[in-house]
Amino acid sequence: MSFVTTNAQCAMCRAVLESEIGQSTAKGVNNGIVYLMVIPYVLIGGLALFLYRYLKNSK
Repeated sequence: MSFVTTNAQCAMCRAVLESEIGQSTAKGVNNGIVYLMVIPYVLIGGLALFLYRYLKNSK
């Protein structure tokens, strides 16, 4: 399995974080953005799964 590296930063955040030595803060910001992006998909997926099971059992 391979993972795709993404840069999910605004221009200002990127300019500030690129100047840091070690890039540990930049990696943390990217991970935080990805974490916040995943939450709505998990919630909608959970709701879809609940509705699917509910409708399947009601028939």
